[in-house]
Amino acid sequence: MRIVIAEDLLLLREGMTRLLTDTGHTVVAAVDTAPALLDAAAEHQPDLCIIDVRLPPGFRDEGLRAALHLRAGNPTAPVLIVSQYVERAYAAELLADGRGGVGYLLKDRVTALDDFLDAVERVAAGGTAMDPEVIRQLFARSGRNHGIDALTPREREVLGLMAQGLSNSAICAALVLAPVSVEKHITSIFAKLDLPPADDANRRVRAVLTYLNQS
Repeated sequence: MRIVIAEDLLLLREGMTRLLTDTGHTVVAAVDTAPALLDAAAEHQPDLCIIDVRLPPGFRDEGLRAALHLRAGNPTAPVLIVSQYVERAYAAELLADGRGGVGYLLKDRVTALDDFLDAVERVAAGGTAMDPEVIRQLFARSGRNHGIDALTPREREVLGLMAQGLSNSAICAALVLAPVSVEKHITSIFAKLDLPPADDANRRVRAVLTYLNQS
């Protein structure tokens, strides 16, 4: 796929470029500022943008705001945030449209290259890839119910793994459950969160967002 990288640290930017190139992808631009990211995305129309949160000139939340700008122009544009920080307000806003194609990984918690590459593929394909710590911090901000209180502890576990982007089979392996049990839990989650029958991929994203996007 064709990828734009926005990362201000030279070694990390070059390292991601080499890794992605070596695994068959094309890095069409590797930039170090938010304005350069927006220019590169407009020029190349990439399949995925990998973006740090804090970019020049202010090193605050320029990358996330640029990601929101990209999604405002193209709501299905896949963006993968890779950062040292969890910017909760903007992260929730990034997830809020429910369309998928978003991810948020923490740099110091990426311990396996295969996991990173899996997240790249998943987000580019319209799925989600969320670091559990990002999910924990967003959960901590939850203030409204939205049916969450009705979930059992096991259903919360299943929904947490769904938020990370795991498939049903991966959830089965993580929780040592039979496929039919996972399917029953997910069906129950959809019912308790008042998500009527629709495209299952979309319902998964909406269920995750109901859990995460509460303030």
